[in-house]
Amino acid sequence: MERFFLLLETASFKIYTSISQLPANWDKIAVNNAFLQTAYLKVLEASAPVNMQCFYIGIFENSELTGVALAQYLNLNLLESFGERDNCLKTVIRNFVFKNFASHALFLGNNMITGQNGYAFSKETDFKHISELLLQCADAISLYFKKKKTTIHIVSFKDFYQHCAVELKKYSFSNVYEFNTQPNMVFELRPEWNTNEDYVASFSKKYRDQYKRAHKKCEEIEVRELQYEEIILHEERIYDLYHHVAKNAPFNTFFLAKNHFSTFKKQLQDQFVICGYFLNGKLVGFHTLLINGDVLETYFLGYDDHIQKEKMLYLNMLYNMTKYGIENQFKKIIFGRTALEIKSSIGAQPIMMSGFIYHNNPLINRFIDSIFKRLEPTLEWQQRHPFKD
Repeated sequence: MERFFLLLETASFKIYTSISQLPANWDKIAVNNAFLQTAYLKVLEASAPVNMQCFYIGIFENSELTGVALAQYLNLNLLESFGERDNCLKTVIRNFVFKNFASHALFLGNNMITGQNGYAFSKETDFKHISELLLQCADAISLYFKKKKTTIHIVSFKDFYQHCAVELKKYSFSNVYEFNTQPNMVFELRPEWNTNEDYVASFSKKYRDQYKRAHKKCEEIEVRELQYEEIILHEERIYDLYHHVAKNAPFNTFFLAKNHFSTFKKQLQDQFVICGYFLNGKLVGFHTLLINGDVLETYFLGYDDHIQKEKMLYLNMLYNMTKYGIENQFKKIIFGRTALEIKSSIGAQPIMMSGFIYHNNPLINRFIDSIFKRLEPTLEWQQRHPFKD
């Protein structure tokens, strides 16, 4: 794509549509975030959802690469379903609105994961210029699609920690609607937990009993890490288990490609972990993890719904992810959105994050706050406090 210049005379950005076009020192800028490094971006390029196109943004100062960012275009017309769990009137109306007035969506950031993973800089950059940069990138990509006779309906800037959102609103984001949805569930692992036994011992009696009960339910299940060859062997089953969980979510904007997990393992090798859950030799569930420095990122999972209920499979997955994090000395685990109450019952804490959104139709954008509030499902949940102290 053509290079577009920022307000500063010495600063510019360039948007790429292929990993092969990226500057050679891209990963040096993205060194602290695996979700912006080329190894992960190659996974997206080879196995992105069928309705997604990725754009990679290089930010330059005096021709030197100083920042990188990710954008994703989603064509919601290509979705088989927006989610089949809820069938209330609000959900029906929401699906109609998205299909007819928001089917072409542009995300600045990564819509596939939770967390502030949209950009990285090699030097401290003030929020005034970050806000200008993000909006100009959105305009540039929207113009790219306009030339292809496609109108971008909504533009969303995804997942900012609260202090960042406050700063962005002081500048170019002052007139962009800010929204908060479900919090990101983050588990800060205590330094005194050297073993899983230390973690379990810190529970109050109620939650220690919950752990023992869940563990006993899952005694017949064999859990093991899958290597690349095994992922290929079980690929159809892995996808079916993932797809069952995904389509029963309250809302979806994409579905993964069938080869996503094998592509991920082949590309990132030991940095990507997939654990299979087997009952009588049959794969009945799996969970995935990405090693991101000293942070453990939970990724997608899947399970047989009947086995999940009988064996408390999902809760055992959460415990196993935590065990992996403790035994491998990670500082924290990012559990993401959804299932907030059960994640809090194993120790994760809610961290509120903000997004920003606007509609390219001025009339609709004028009422974006009331429209968004009416369409976003009301979430009620009770935070659990599992530890003795």
